[in-house]
Amino acid sequence: MSRSTTPARRRPHRPLTAGAVVAVTVLALLGGGPAATAAPPAGAQPVVTRAALDPALVAGRGADVDFVEQEAENARTNGEIIGPDRSAYTLPAEASGRRAVRLTPGRYVEFVLPSAANAITVRYSIPDASQGGGITAPLGVAVNGRHVRSMTLTSQYSWLYNQYPFSNDPRAGLLHPDWWITECSCVPSATTPYPTISTPFRPTHFYDEQRLLLGRTYRAGDKIRLTAPPGSAAAWTVIDLLDSEVVAPPRLRLLAANVLAFGADPTGRRDSADALDRAIAFARRAHLKVYIPPGTYQVNRHIIVDDVTIEGAGSWYTIIKGREVALPTPAPDGSVHTGVGFYGRDAADGGSRNVHLSGFAIEGDVRERIDTDQVNAIGGAMSDSTIDGLYLHHTKVGLWFDGPMRNVRVTNNIIVDQIADALNFHTGVTDSLVAHNFVRNTGDDGLAMWSETTANARNTFDHNTVQSPTLANGIAIYGGTDNTVSHNLIADPVREGSGIHIGARFSAEPFTGHLRITNNTTARAGTYELNWNIGLGAIWIFALDRSIDATIEVVGDAYLDNTYNAIMLVSDWPVKDLHSITNVRFRDIRVDGTGTSVVSARSAGSASFANVDARNVGAVGVNNCGSFHFTPAGSEFALTDLGGNDGGWLAPWLLPNTITCDDRPPVSPPPPPAGW
Repeated sequence: MSRSTTPARRRPHRPLTAGAVVAVTVLALLGGGPAATAAPPAGAQPVVTRAALDPALVAGRGADVDFVEQEAENARTNGEIIGPDRSAYTLPAEASGRRAVRLTPGRYVEFVLPSAANAITVRYSIPDASQGGGITAPLGVAVNGRHVRSMTLTSQYSWLYNQYPFSNDPRAGLLHPDWWITECSCVPSATTPYPTISTPFRPTHFYDEQRLLLGRTYRAGDKIRLTAPPGSAAAWTVIDLLDSEVVAPPRLRLLAANVLAFGADPTGRRDSADALDRAIAFARRAHLKVYIPPGTYQVNRHIIVDDVTIEGAGSWYTIIKGREVALPTPAPDGSVHTGVGFYGRDAADGGSRNVHLSGFAIEGDVRERIDTDQVNAIGGAMSDSTIDGLYLHHTKVGLWFDGPMRNVRVTNNIIVDQIADALNFHTGVTDSLVAHNFVRNTGDDGLAMWSETTANARNTFDHNTVQSPTLANGIAIYGGTDNTVSHNLIADPVREGSGIHIGARFSAEPFTGHLRITNNTTARAGTYELNWNIGLGAIWIFALDRSIDATIEVVGDAYLDNTYNAIMLVSDWPVKDLHSITNVRFRDIRVDGTGTSVVSARSAGSASFANVDARNVGAVGVNNCGSFHFTPAGSEFALTDLGGNDGGWLAPWLLPNTITCDDRPPVSPPPPPAGW
């Protein structure tokens, strides 16, 4: 198989423009923004949000989920509210809504349940060990003043450092001293004297989350208090949010190949991989489904699936959990580890078909990023298949499909705390759907289509929620034909990516036909690009490997509270005279708040705009640098006004190609978004 995550995102050449690059200071870990201990008064009504926004602002966008979200900063606490801050390498920046609550031992945060619940999910961060590897620490859970459970938090799956593909060692020197870095505006190995690089260098991926069944159902209005107990091993515990829900009883399947009958161990003490293989083989012969009843099943390798249906009792009850295992010799695909995962057969061997997986959790043990490793929860090639209602946690990639393959439906899954992507359609995936999935805290693109070697075609990413990717983008499309991204909610990307990305890069096949980006909402996107030292757009189109000239239609999107630009079209400096971006059409767009511009053009080409309304714009509406030639004829990038563009951002004097270039304009933080 091909490598199972997108290739290195480094750019060792000079930064995007010829301008001098200002060195960036790595901020303190708890970083920026005012801190406060103010809290809502006792008895305050619970504040329910979606991606830290008023749900009315994102109605009809994102995944339908069973839980309700409450941000810790809106709850009652005697801890410290940290943030807001959007600077990379800080705890607030990776928090949902860019704020959280910091508890020292003995402090608490208390949530009022907005509706009945018998289960909660806590998103948190605790410190790393001084030499890396993580620690564990308790968290007390009380309801209405009575202790009901204790959680054991861990940072063993958090805290990455350094340059791509990152290190678990906070003391490590530069992994790539021959790469250009922003911190010194230099290539360290080519610099005399060698620059001082502080450690830990670029800490990131701070958060994890944990689920807990409460043992009974509590009513709306009951109070859930989370307390960092006195004497905790954690000097601080940061609580980002609480999700609460009513989990239905476990599902039973009587007429099925029950894995217990084939020797599976629901206590997790013995390895159950061989028992699952036996159950699958029997189910195929008997034309039955495989049923995995409640329990924790130890599986430390891939389970190969083909022409089989596997059902669990529900993702809260059926847990497939495994260790990452070092291989004695590297596999042919370059893997040096294996681990728990359900894999279709390799596409080169014909792939698998008619695979249906539902109703269980996969808990991995991946703590480092090794791009050649196949340690994903779901992998291989699966045509005419469905993946529904899974909970995927602590693997490298939640679902990595290596095509060619067709007609897979990935629906209603929760994919969190991944080292790399949540899902990637890689190489020739066609006629497939990804819908109503909830993604949080990925270490690379949340959802991606990567047309390496063979184009992906006629796929749709619809009604998904992607929150807090710590690197790269919420949703990224790399080449392909006639694909659609619609009705998604994307919030809080941190660095070197943004909300929605259209990229001719990573050796992807060209864009052809139509690419439709419709009715999506981004929040607090438009991030900082580390290598270029500039701000990106909430949606950004990048011509690196080739020109982009397919028909790209962006219709009905809303870009809210953008850190920098709402829309960016860009080519890299070394290829700025080779590639262009044309035939892009923006229509019926709403932009509420930009730190800088509505449109930033740093490429040759053109785009049209109709009914693009903008307000709370921090700088000039159009920052048009084109290809930086500044010819007497104007910028090399032309804007066409098709009418209805309100808010004064697209003035007549900007058309079609007036130069309004400011390489790094000052940032004016916008006010919070509101109803239009």
